[in-house]
Amino acid sequence: MLESGLIMLLIIFSVNIVYVSLLTVRMIFTLKGQKYIAASVGVFEITAYTLGLGLVLDNLENVQNLVAYALGFGLGVISGMKVEEKLAVGYITVNVISSDPSIPFTETLREKGYGVTSWYAYGMEGDRLAIQVLTPRKYELMLYEVIKDIDPKAFIVAYEPRQIHGGFWVKKVRGSRLKREEEKIQSE
Repeated sequence: MLESGLIMLLIIFSVNIVYVSLLTVRMIFTLKGQKYIAASVGVFEITAYTLGLGLVLDNLENVQNLVAYALGFGLGVISGMKVEEKLAVGYITVNVISSDPSIPFTETLREKGYGVTSWYAYGMEGDRLAIQVLTPRKYELMLYEVIKDIDPKAFIVAYEPRQIHGGFWVKKVRGSRLKREEEKIQSE
């Protein structure tokens, strides 16, 4: 009897991890406007949700089932976030303010395959170089490292654009040079 109770707890716990992970992934695809992928994930999400909740509601007198459900939900949030980090859907725009406008920032980033727009700016402590970089999210962390290597004092702000039209990404790279740069870094 104890063994079947533990198996039930593990099933409820596992099903809820799957459900919440799928919920997180579906939400990301929904926010990115990928409706067909979001709908497909939603089919599996609601199946897992119904199964897990049904198991808890059928055995509501066992408080440990509710605890397993709640713990599975919490771990599912973390799991879903990890899956989303690995998927890295979409693009990121990174604004950089260089502490020294004479640093060859723009050229260095372009050589590495990034789309870069730059302009001179004036900050509290004098002249600056303002840079805007667009990159696939999967290269986001690599971009931060490149920026820090070029200028450790650079001010960095990142956000996700909702729509992209025209420019460098539509005409050219779409990550091919960035992919080679990533492979080069990984081989070192």
